[in-house]
Parts: sequence; C-alpha cells; structure tokens
Amino acid sequence: MAQHFLLSAEARNLSLIKIAKMNDFQAIATFRQVRWFETKGNPVCPCCGSGGKIYFIASRKQFKCKECASFFSVTSGTIFHGHKLPLQTILMAICIFVNAAKGISALQLSRVSRDLDVQYKTAWVLLHKIRESLMDYDSLRPFQGVVEMDGVYVNGYIRPKNRLEKRIDRRKAYKPNKRVVISLRQRNEFGIGANRTRTFILRSENPIELSRIAHRFIARGSEVHTDENIGYSNFIAHYDHRVVNHAVEYCGINGENNNQSESYNSRFRRLQYGQCHKLGTLYLSNYANEIAYREDTRRFNNGFIFRDILKKCLDSGISNEFCGYWQGNHRVAERLGI
Repeated sequence: MAQHFLLSAEARNLSLIKIAKMNDFQAIATFRQVRWFETKGNPVCPCCGSGGKIYFIASRKQFKCKECASFFSVTSGTIFHGHKLPLQTILMAICIFVNAAKGISALQLSRVSRDLDVQYKTAWVLLHKIRESLMDYDSLRPFQGVVEMDGVYVNGYIRPKNRLEKRIDRRKAYKPNKRVVISLRQRNEFGIGANRTRTFILRSENPIELSRIAHRFIARGSEVHTDENIGYSNFIAHYDHRVVNHAVEYCGINGENNNQSESYNSRFRRLQYGQCHKLGTLYLSNYANEIAYREDTRRFNNGFIFRDILKKCLDSGISNEFCGYWQGNHRVAERLGI
C-alpha cells in the first residue's frame, strides 16, 4: 500500500519549534525575505515606493525612509497593518494554519496558543485575515480541459421537536440560511487530481446561476462532468457534458465522474463537522475558498505552503473587513453568486 503524502518526508520541511525559537530580528528577517523577495530583502518604502536610503532603527524595529521621512515596519500597508502581536506569534499562527489539513477553528488556535497570550477574538480575526488573503478576485483565466462541478449544502438542518405531534416535515420547511457551496475544479492534464479550484455560494443549484458560472469561468467546448442534478441540464448546449448518476454508480462506464469535486466536498465537511461545527452565511465564502486552497496545495510540502500564504498576506492591502472588526467594522452582506 502506498504511503500517504502527509506521512512522507517530502511533506514536512517546516518546524514550529524553529519559529518559536526565533528572536525579534530573525522574525523581521523572515518577513523581509518574503515581502521584498524581488529586492533580496532590501526594504521598499510603502509610502513613496523608494528603495534607496532606508535606515533600520533597531530600538523601534522600524525603518525610516530618507526620501519622504516616513516610518514603516515589515507589516505596514499589509493585511497585518497595525497589529499588536509579536511577529513570532503571527508566524506560528500561519504555521499551525498550514499544518491543519482539515482547517482549524479560532477556538482551537487560541487554545494551542494560550501560552502566547492569544485570546479567542484575536485568533478569530487573525485566521480570517489569513483566509481573506487567499481569496482570488481578479483571476478570470477560464477553466478548460476536463472540468468538474458539484455542490455541498450547509446550514439546512432543523432540529426535530421533542414531541412527535409537534414535528414537521423538515424537507418542506423553509430554511432561510440554507446555502450550497459550488466547487468548480479543473483536472490535471497529466496524472490524477485537480490543479485549480474555484468556489461559489448559491441559495440552490438552480440552472440560471449554474449556467452563469459555467459561461463566465469555463471555456466553450470543454468537457464538463457533473452529477444527475437537473440544474446542470443546460450545459449540453455549450459543453461536452458528461453525467454520472450517483443513484446507480460512482463512475460511469465511459469514465464520467466528479470525484475531484466530491473530494472537495469531503474536506469541506471535515472543516464543518470536525473543526468549526457551525458556519454562518456571512463568511461562508471565506471558509469555502480556504478548502479550495488546501485542495490545490495538497501535494506541496508545508514549507512551500507557509511561504506562499505569508507572501499572499504581505501582498494583500489593509483589510477593509477585519481591520477594526471588534470595534464595529463588520461585513454587511454575504457573498453570493459570481
């Protein structure tokens, strides 16, 4: 039997102990190497963009630009702008986030990091800032080749009443918070698995929204695999639509299946049931995209994923939704559709 990738030596080249043993200047050096990789760690002023005549003030652990006389740190203008945590704590939080194959809840992170004086509120915002940096808003490169689509429903459970005479038919009950997470996955051209994933939050698997997603993100003429849900019935007009009837089989006689989307659904369920237990609709898109990122990087070692996430965090601007969250700066509406 083949060894699982996470058990192999290639999967782990990042040590939490090494991060915990870092001093302040080593942590700053780590941020510098990742944020200013193009300049080999030499800082660039976020105010004026100057890369020369920048001085490091060791007592303040900040830089000063001689061109515009502004002070800045390794996190200025990033998603961690204005943080009050030690840099080692942020690095350890990202490391724990990376090593959690099924995701991690803010409560568990605060428990793991209790010795670092991280409270639940701090852990919640920190995790959501990391998830926010993983969101890809600008990529419109179409999916092509063999593409799979499927949906997984959340927040549709209604607890039955204790007395039999008070129970209702929960299949017909109105569920205002019920949502479906649609996963769009592109299979690898060579080998097994998928290399690209994109997620969407809908109220139901209706033909209008599903067709809109397909026309926006899937190249015409691609081979699209779905299940027997009637919401995908319109795909035949523009795509080579292959359908697998899950009531009869998991894989059709000609190889039609949506196993990669089912793999996404399985990992998402493990995040929902095993970690967070309850996912609200307001930030459901962030959780869905986190699992998409974990699926796409499942064959990379944890050191590469750590550097990639840290790079995304440092490349992201100041968060409009989580900067000052506990002071009342909340998201006002959920993200639905495309």
